[in-house]
Amino acid sequence: MARITFSCLPASWYCSVSQLSLGCAPRQRLLLLVLLFITSAIFLLGTYQRQLWGPQRRPGARVNMYLSIAESMEATDVLNPALNYGIVVDCGSSGSRVFVYYWPPHNGNPHTLLDIKQMKDRDRKPVVKKIKPGISTLAKSPAEASDYLHPLLSFAAAHVPQNKHKETPLYILCTAGMRLLPDSVQAAILEDLVTDVPLEFDFLFSRSHAEVISGKQEGVYAWIGINFVLGRFEHADDESATVEVTTGSQDQRPISRRRTVGIMDMGGASLQIAYEVPSSITFSTPEEEEAGKMVLAEFNLGCDVEHTQHVYRVYVTTFLGFGGNMARQRYEDQLVNKTLSKNRFLTTQTGLSADKPYLDPCLPGGLSDTVVRDNRTLYLRGQGDWTRCQEAVRPFLGLHNGTMSPGGVYQAPINFSNSEFYGFSEFFYCTEDVLRLGGQYDSQKYSRAAMDYCSTKWSTLKQRLDNKLFSQQADISRLKYQCFKSAWMYEVLHSGFRFPADYPSLKTAQLVYDKEVQWTLGAILFKTRFLPLRDLQQETLRQSHSSWLRSSFVYNHHLFSLCILVVVLAILLYILRLRRIHQREQRQAEALNLLWVEEGEALLP
Repeated sequence: MARITFSCLPASWYCSVSQLSLGCAPRQRLLLLVLLFITSAIFLLGTYQRQLWGPQRRPGARVNMYLSIAESMEATDVLNPALNYGIVVDCGSSGSRVFVYYWPPHNGNPHTLLDIKQMKDRDRKPVVKKIKPGISTLAKSPAEASDYLHPLLSFAAAHVPQNKHKETPLYILCTAGMRLLPDSVQAAILEDLVTDVPLEFDFLFSRSHAEVISGKQEGVYAWIGINFVLGRFEHADDESATVEVTTGSQDQRPISRRRTVGIMDMGGASLQIAYEVPSSITFSTPEEEEAGKMVLAEFNLGCDVEHTQHVYRVYVTTFLGFGGNMARQRYEDQLVNKTLSKNRFLTTQTGLSADKPYLDPCLPGGLSDTVVRDNRTLYLRGQGDWTRCQEAVRPFLGLHNGTMSPGGVYQAPINFSNSEFYGFSEFFYCTEDVLRLGGQYDSQKYSRAAMDYCSTKWSTLKQRLDNKLFSQQADISRLKYQCFKSAWMYEVLHSGFRFPADYPSLKTAQLVYDKEVQWTLGAILFKTRFLPLRDLQQETLRQSHSSWLRSSFVYNHHLFSLCILVVVLAILLYILRLRRIHQREQRQAEALNLLWVEEGEALLP
């Protein structure tokens, strides 16, 4: 009969296994069984442990931080219990508006921001409502402030799910109109809001949620909103347009992250600019340092103050009187004063009648216009000379030498070789409404088009307007003052802010991804920046609990396996003991039988 030999065992364990039976000694056979059992148990435990602790593929690990940079055009799913909501009321000078925002749960990455979007109603329209006049009109009746905002808050309450009201933060932020009121009046209006609003609405609202924000804060919020919509806070590893950023902490090494965009916004009355200053600034004098602190803001958009990936240093300032309309008004004021003074000195009548008008280089050729100041009328006739118009408007910038911007305000350095800017409002209107050059800015194309426009006869321009050759937003007022405003915009950009003529990274725009971006988006991003930390802490607790359960299960599994091993060994030892007893009794019986046989043989005759 064939035999299989285990030659790998120690000599003392040597045995042979027949195809029909084991040929080992009982003790050797028991030890062999124990060895095989232990080996199998270790193999099974190792396999289970690899499955339990091996590389885990987390579902959705590669998820985009933003599903879409542009807001979804679909209606907000108010039945989704995971969504969070926030409300911002913009109390402006001419009226107040309420904006409702929403965001899904944080994705768990401490370096990413909340994915906040503006809420859309069932008709897919933004949830926003405006009332007039502004809240500053309540200066004499501050106790009516909460009644004034009641329509806006009721509107927001009707759109936010009722079960979400208690956890929905409400922010009431007042801007320019309130800033003009005395501090005591501001405090009385805010006190009425803090006292009465919680009595009627169950939103998350406290004293710190109602405030009068400065122009600097408003500019920072606008900068945050634009860059968030453009996805510039998403620090992608493969992004080529990056900057090296040094934070205020000397212990931190420079951070390489995605480049943000600067914004310029020229309205009718004011001009505003905001941009990131990646490098630390060295001031030459204490006075310059003090001036710099007034226009520089450093803040952390991240949820953890220990992390510096979202620390930004932003230069932001507002120039009152530097808007397109106010600049024209200042220009006309000077024309009246200078012309009348010159007439008295030279005994001339220039500009005092339509027959002897003042030749204005900043009006289209052939256009007649009048300026009335204090019952005095100045008659103008357009000359249409864009180059002379540039020279005429440049002094109104109030330029100073060194690092001063228009109006003598300190300006932080701009790295024109590694930066990007967006121009809004008048920057877009000047380039697009009649020149049709909106979008990517080219100073040479722009100056040629502006020069051609200014030199075109007024009758021709009116004919083009009637033939709808300009944009739909163009009107007769735009045609009259386009020459002046185009020269003013050019001088603000290149003489005031000192942008090179060949600067390639300026875009003029009215919308970002086909929508108007409000500073309120940046405000709620900044106000809710610590909410992800709460979610992360809750997630950490859940993970710790899950890890404890998993470790406990593994521990119990090993204990259970050990118990089985002990029981099996006890059974084997018990069987072995029974076998030994049986063999001993068998040997005794055989010996007794043999004795009986021997005694029987001895008794035989």
